[in-house]
Amino acid sequence: MKIDLHAHSAVSDGTDTPAELVVAAAAAGLDVVALTDHDTFDGLPEALAASPAAGVRVLGGVELSAEVDQVSVHLLGYGCRPDDPGLLAELARIRRGRDGRIPAMLAALAGLGMPLDPAVLAATRGSAVSIGRPHLADALVAQGHVADRAEAFATYLADDGPAFVPRYAADLPAAIDLIHAAGGVAVIAHPWGRVSRAVLPEPYLAALAERHRLDGVEVDHNDHDDQTRADLRAVAGRLGLLATGSSDYHGTGKTGHPLGAHTTPPEVLAEIDARIAAAGGRALSG
Repeated sequence: MKIDLHAHSAVSDGTDTPAELVVAAAAAGLDVVALTDHDTFDGLPEALAASPAAGVRVLGGVELSAEVDQVSVHLLGYGCRPDDPGLLAELARIRRGRDGRIPAMLAALAGLGMPLDPAVLAATRGSAVSIGRPHLADALVAQGHVADRAEAFATYLADDGPAFVPRYAADLPAAIDLIHAAGGVAVIAHPWGRVSRAVLPEPYLAALAERHRLDGVEVDHNDHDDQTRADLRAVAGRLGLLATGSSDYHGTGKTGHPLGAHTTPPEVLAEIDARIAAAGGRALSG
């Protein structure tokens, strides 16, 4: 069984529609794919509708924007009830933070000599429920300012870039609690990639596991090199955390992350399913 527990659609910052994502998962030989769009469940109905014909189980998920000491940390929630009032309210607040910073980022880009045409930005946003940095990156590409998303982030949009503007994100422990309250399973996405390793050392992960029942960490991910994966897997073993693996697929919007690039063992998915069922969440199709 081939299982990929982290993928995005055009409802957030991917390039495939939810249905196209499910079809692509089938073509990649996946048996299970989790739709984990940023801060929204809006793509789930379409993905679920496509599931039977594609022959791929869809696990409902979300990637929630959180932070620790003002450092961005992403939290995957699996099997959450998508109508849970508390979680929905927090996701809406996060999306307002995404949208609210866009005028300042556009002004910063214009000041750098790269004004973006509103029509181009609308086209790159497409069906996404909120505008994110990847949409700005795609607009920069479309207008010829940069070659690709990678250059846009490296030069202008990264956390330390000249066009970066901070936004609201949930406190990580509180976000874990919200996912559990909605019947879900909480797994920190790529915890030791990019900038987040510094704020997620083993003692802090241990505290999250003990005090907030953190369920797991995403170990096998392109942002982790082989040594990082080995170290993080050992930490997960010592702390009793689930160790997942996934592609973080974004369609053509993120190179080097094809569906199934990394996968989750079937026994880990079985434990996730069991925890969702025990908490009264929704495992969804299959």
